[in-house]
Amino acid sequence: MHEPAVGVPGRPPSRPVEAVLFDFHGTLAQVEDAVRWVTQGAASCGVDLDRGRATVLADRLLTAGRAGGPLPARVPPQLAEVWAERDLYPHAHRAAYTGLAATVDSGVDGLAEALYERLLVADGWLPYADTAATLRTLHAAGVPVAVVSNIGFDIRPHFAAWGLADLVDAWALSYEVGRCKPDPAIFHRACGMLRVDPERTLMVGDTPADAGAVRAGCAALVLPAAEAGRANGLAAVLDLATGGPAS
Repeated sequence: MHEPAVGVPGRPPSRPVEAVLFDFHGTLAQVEDAVRWVTQGAASCGVDLDRGRATVLADRLLTAGRAGGPLPARVPPQLAEVWAERDLYPHAHRAAYTGLAATVDSGVDGLAEALYERLLVADGWLPYADTAATLRTLHAAGVPVAVVSNIGFDIRPHFAAWGLADLVDAWALSYEVGRCKPDPAIFHRACGMLRVDPERTLMVGDTPADAGAVRAGCAALVLPAAEAGRANGLAAVLDLATGGPAS
């Protein structure tokens, strides 16, 4: 039995890769710019924010805690329970992040809910520059793909809006599976959906939680952080899974 390996760009795993699991946030897509997030959220509440005010509000909201952004500096005691369960139940996810946003006095009625709604639409996210090409190349090569994400809402509509839904064969979303990364169970579920052996599967992500796939028997490739909309090194997956770069 081969030992699971953590892959690095340019160094292929010691066994064939027959399927690829991808994390969502920070790997395939990134949330929109924080100032745009606040400006668009306020606009949906009927308030036109100038860039200076939006920038100040964005900084305060990021400190409070944004889904897809940095972890909150502090979770208020009244939100501790929903925070702990945010990736297991949609109601907890919404309550956690609207609750954190509501701790910031924005002066805009309804802003906390409006900001959360930005998560639920494709316009509130930006795929990385190499996401589409990577998924298309894997699909053309017959390599099955699953998205494995700690998340409290359905991201399938986002991929449909980006024209990428047909390139994903399975979805292992924590709120549906009932397990969160790095629990091996969520990776096992994804492999089961694809009908592949974990030892012939590569997990691609950007955090230690994604590298937890090693405990499930998968190989893992952890990518560096990248700004929204830019290439983030996904092309390395193609060398590992198909033997060549994207066309």
